Amino acid sequence: MSKTSARVASDSSIPTSLSGDFFWQWSRFSELTVEDLYAVVRLREAVFIVEQNCPYPDADGRDPKAWHLLGWVQGSTGRTLVAYARIFEPGVRYDQSSIGRVVTAPDVRGTGVGKALMAEALRRIESLAPGQPIKIAAQRRLEDFYLGLGFRTVSAAYEEDGIIHVDMLR
Repeated sequence: MSKTSARVASDSSIPTSLSGDFFWQWSRFSELTVEDLYAVVRLREAVFIVEQNCPYPDADGRDPKAWHLLGWVQGSTGRTLVAYARIFEPGVRYDQSSIGRVVTAPDVRGTGVGKALMAEALRRIESLAPGQPIKIAAQRRLEDFYLGLGFRTVSAAYEEDGIIHVDMLR
């Protein structure tokens, strides 16, 4: 399985207000370059640990088993990672396919990048496991966002790493 990149067409759901060309990169863990991995770790740390004030073990051992979706903006001074998610095929994390570590950079929030990220993740899961259910562990504060993407809540609220979550299925 090789690293794939796809430039997003002008009629995509990515807002034209982003400065630079936006493109997706799909990679297995072993295909990520050192620079790719550093950008992923930096974005996840900035949001999940620093911004959300949640010290937790990000290196959970699951990255080597995941597909990694990176959303880059290519500008005049280089590329910047602005969106990321990791995707698991059925039987890896749960019995169902799964999407996790969904994150967007603070400066692109409210622009539609999060919805585009999830749409791209859902497209990949559908190609890997057509018609199969997808399970996520969503932060409770984002439950409405995921409801809007066709997920439904299937658990009571629970605490994980100091943040309230709910399990959701689609």
